[in-house]
Amino acid sequence: MKPLRRYFAMNILSILTSLCEDMSHKIMGFFKLRLMLMVLLAVLTPDSTMAKTFDFTDWDALLKKYVDSNIIDGIRLNTVNYGKLLSDPIFSRLVNDLRLFLPSQLQTHEEKLAFWINVYNVFAVKIVTENYPLQSIKDVGSIFKSVWKHKAGVIGGRDYTLDEIEHKILRKMGEPRVHVAIVCASISCPDLATDAFRPETLNEQLDAQMRDFLANPGKGMRMDVDGKRVFLSSIFDWFNEDFESHGGVLKFIQPHVDPKYRQMLESSSLRVFYMEYNWKLNDSPL
Repeated sequence: MKPLRRYFAMNILSILTSLCEDMSHKIMGFFKLRLMLMVLLAVLTPDSTMAKTFDFTDWDALLKKYVDSNIIDGIRLNTVNYGKLLSDPIFSRLVNDLRLFLPSQLQTHEEKLAFWINVYNVFAVKIVTENYPLQSIKDVGSIFKSVWKHKAGVIGGRDYTLDEIEHKILRKMGEPRVHVAIVCASISCPDLATDAFRPETLNEQLDAQMRDFLANPGKGMRMDVDGKRVFLSSIFDWFNEDFESHGGVLKFIQPHVDPKYRQMLESSSLRVFYMEYNWKLNDSPL
């Protein structure tokens, strides 16, 4: 009986071994198949970061096509050819694409900041084109409701105003340089950049905007060395509190001004004045 019992035992062990080997091959095959599918998906699926940010390529192209350097009322600025821009189908496509985009997809601080700066500028231009021709963007408003509180555009199926974007979103992000990046379609506003703001280059772009604005004596900063006076854009007066956590306006702008003026900004005897704001439309001359 023992040899017979041993025979059966060996057969059962052989069968179990075969089953285990078969299952092992199937399991390995399963994991290999899964790995291949994951690689395939990685190749065919767009980069997840790119898929979650809005593509401002159209806006970038429009800026390069319709924004030019000019002088109006003795002030050097970038003007916008609203007369031609309003009929460009690419602008309509851009506005429609924004209607479908969900801001909740944005993940990083830079993505959110760049997105809302671009949106503010797109919507400011949109308001002008919808009411063109006009002398000032403020003409769109009334004594009952300013243009800043009018519905400016739709993002992800929701209406936004310029006031909401500026005060409820951008200012709460704690970046004072947004004040030289968003443009309210007026002569004394910071210049509308000829490049769309992008998360990966945002810091450099904001620094460049601040430098360029402060280097413009007609609307950014003008120094009277002999009189120990500095004339700043009214923007720095209106939003003074946004610079307080960074040491105040003068300390904040110091690294961005011409080196020959930096020491003067530290002087306790320096008197600060604010320039009158020119609200005329930053429209390209005919």
